Amino acid sequence: MNRNPLIYVISALVAIIVLLMLFTFQVRQSEVVVVTTFGKPSATLVKPGPHFRLPWGIQMVHRFDQRVQNFEDRLTEGLTKDSYALLTSVYVGWKITDAGAFFPRFAGSSDPIREAEGVLERILSHHKMAVVGRHPLGDFVSTADTGNDTYAAIEKEIFSAVQSEVKSQNYGLEIEFVGLKKLQLPESVTATVFERMTSERKVLADMSQYGGEADAQKIRSEADRKANEMLATATSKATEIRGQAEAEAAKSLAVFAQNPELATFIIKNSALENSLKDRSILIFDRNTPPFDLFNGVSTNLFKTSPNK
Repeated sequence: MNRNPLIYVISALVAIIVLLMLFTFQVRQSEVVVVTTFGKPSATLVKPGPHFRLPWGIQMVHRFDQRVQNFEDRLTEGLTKDSYALLTSVYVGWKITDAGAFFPRFAGSSDPIREAEGVLERILSHHKMAVVGRHPLGDFVSTADTGNDTYAAIEKEIFSAVQSEVKSQNYGLEIEFVGLKKLQLPESVTATVFERMTSERKVLADMSQYGGEADAQKIRSEADRKANEMLATATSKATEIRGQAEAEAAKSLAVFAQNPELATFIIKNSALENSLKDRSILIFDRNTPPFDLFNGVSTNLFKTSPNK
């Protein structure tokens, strides 16, 4: 009895699939693979695509995510440079850069990524406390509008210290970023810190007030000085003009002393001219100066034509 050809085809396909599963594996874009031969690393693969391998038991494939991993450490207490207790928590971003160095370090763990983060957390805690101890509390709580950039400098110090130790220990890791996640004061020192901050702000406010008053006094003094200079200049100019006028008056007085009648006539004429500047009707006594100048003048000069 002839067997169905379909059975042979299916059997061949199953055999091919089994062989592919035994002798090949796939590397994805987001991962790095370490291949071990009899338990020892023999290849590190980062290029995506299919790769050949020996059967299970001879060669084993270990996959690691090569994307950036991140975690936060625990809130831990340390002393600042000015002896204040400060609770800090830091977030870290890291990734595997050398799987060949990473695998031997953490191969004995069931979760190498978690084991690596535990090592990083211990390193981070040590360097974080060291950096906190080199800075006063004010470097952590100063507001951004004061122009104080020490907060970013503190994060950079922690980053540099952790990165340096990770590279020196050859963990096969690289730190991508470090940042302060949380700052907190213990309840026992919160009131004391707030009192100190209030005192410091009061000192700054007093300094600003005293500086403003000093500037205001300087401005007032400068204004008084300029006013006195202008007054002195005006007084000097007035004295000069008065002296010139008195000199001219003295010359006229000498002329008038020689001819008193001329002086009297000029004065009356000036007064009369001032009286007749505006259109007006005058009723006056010809015997009253300066209108006595009209004595002897014909009355016809005061008549007005009806057409005018």
